[in-house]
Amino acid sequence: MTHHFATPLLITLTLALIASPVKAADKAVAAPKAALTVTLIKPETRNVTNAISANGTVAAWQEASVSAEVSGLRLTEVNAQVGDVVKKGQVLARFSQETLNAEIVASKAQVAEAQASFEEARANADRARELAKQGFYSNQAISQATAQEKAAIARLEAAKANLALQNIRLAHSDVRAPDSGVITARSASAALGSVVAAGVELFRMTRQGRLEWRGEVTSNELPAITRGSTVTFIIDGRRMTGKVRQMAPNLDAQTRNGIVYVDLANAGLNGTVKVGQFLRGEFAGASKTALVLPASSVVQRDGFAYVFVCKDNKVSQIKVTLGQRLGTAVEILSGVDASTAVVAAGAAFLTDGDTVKVIAQSNDGDLAKAVKP
Repeated sequence: MTHHFATPLLITLTLALIASPVKAADKAVAAPKAALTVTLIKPETRNVTNAISANGTVAAWQEASVSAEVSGLRLTEVNAQVGDVVKKGQVLARFSQETLNAEIVASKAQVAEAQASFEEARANADRARELAKQGFYSNQAISQATAQEKAAIARLEAAKANLALQNIRLAHSDVRAPDSGVITARSASAALGSVVAAGVELFRMTRQGRLEWRGEVTSNELPAITRGSTVTFIIDGRRMTGKVRQMAPNLDAQTRNGIVYVDLANAGLNGTVKVGQFLRGEFAGASKTALVLPASSVVQRDGFAYVFVCKDNKVSQIKVTLGQRLGTAVEILSGVDASTAVVAAGAAFLTDGDTVKVIAQSNDGDLAKAVKP
């Protein structure tokens, strides 16, 4: 009898032990482990400036070539070096003046000789005209005396012109700056003791020290830029501004971009930027209302931008269109609205369908509260 009673009890205990692990496994499947602990945030509405960014190169506003205007003379002084700030009329170099001074003396002598010949010819002509009135001179003799007078006048004028030319050459023996500015290059010909030909460049300078930034802007952005608008640059942590002077009338045939010329006030004189330097500038635009999210909530994958929304502790990946970068935040053009709560940080570690644990949610759009450093 004892044997028959024990058998049902053993069977019951065995079935209970087999059933227990199955129930435990069911509980484990029902409560999957969270992949990440997250904070949710809703987009913040801000008034932002619709800025346009562009890249470009710094160039001289205008360059001046300072050349030798006399030839066959020896260079005796070089008073300017690359980087010097010079004023209009300042002597940059000087040629030997001994030859020119001698030529001026000879020219003065020619003027004096021509002046004496003229006075003699004029006296002869006056005498001939007086005698002609008394009937002692023929018309032919009067014409000859008058012609000699006119020839003497011409020779005198030619001698005076030659003297003036020598004085001009003497003045040009001093090579002067045509305008105020900065010396950017000095030719090898501008070496002490060298003899150069007229027209050979000795110096190159940036007029008035004015530099300009030539930014490339797309054809769609170009109409939003106006003359006089402000452009902001960040150079070595410092902020510098410029003013739009003009826009190129044509677009580049290859890139379809237009060039915007921006004046950089005093940049060439104080050495803030250099010719040839590559800069990124931001054009000030009109103010608008925009949705903003922290940059940490956006992840870039396969060339697109995504954010993660959460429902019942599961995240879903949503594609969004980004606008301009605003410090640690980014403008959202489409994909979510102001009522959509997204994962504030750590989106790069999530995939579509992950289970998460939500520890906080910001409903006031305060990015600073939602995203803690």
